[in-house]
Amino acid sequence: MVLDPEALFSIKLSLKVATVSTVLILLTGLPIAYVLAEKEFPMKNLLDALITLPLVFPPTVTGYLLLLIFGKNGFIGEIIYRLFKTGIVFTWYGAVVASSVAAFPIFVKTARSSIEAVEKNLIYAAFTLGKGELETFFRVVLPIAKRGIVAGLVLSFARAIGEFGATLMLAGNIPFKTNTIPIEIYSAVSDGNFERANLLTVVIAVLSLGIIFAVNRLSQRGNR
Repeated sequence: MVLDPEALFSIKLSLKVATVSTVLILLTGLPIAYVLAEKEFPMKNLLDALITLPLVFPPTVTGYLLLLIFGKNGFIGEIIYRLFKTGIVFTWYGAVVASSVAAFPIFVKTARSSIEAVEKNLIYAAFTLGKGELETFFRVVLPIAKRGIVAGLVLSFARAIGEFGATLMLAGNIPFKTNTIPIEIYSAVSDGNFERANLLTVVIAVLSLGIIFAVNRLSQRGNR
């Protein structure tokens, strides 16, 4: 069976959503990972617990909470609607938000562990030489922790591309608009089109194996 236009669209959309989500996760998650790794402050454990919640919540619960927040009457959704006269619910932007929230804890925890593993004496030495915290981060911490950070990004990309429950709740299942690969597989099975579901399953399996291979290679290089 050849992939039909709708299936091809779902593959392209999944890659697009996962890529945008990964960029957003990097920009927001890396500073948070650094703060959790290097700083002590009140409510630190609470912040860590809140970040971890999407890992333990059922995906539908995460999606429902996102719907309450980003819906037209939600406190963020209302602001978006007032500014842009449109919302993100039932759009591919909603899929990006759902995927980002689902994958965010994976990156933060992986990046935090890598940053915590950096030898503290190297950081103190940079401070002694008059380097500021920002320069020390980019010239000392980031080069040493980069393999773990990249591995976290790759795993986040994998989680984003496979996100289903929260995406279905927030973005819906709209052909040629919000139907990512997992949602398209769900639709194919619901319609009894198992040949199509099998083909898309092979596609996402190949993508997942490639991601696992990339993470393993990074780990092996780090060990060497």
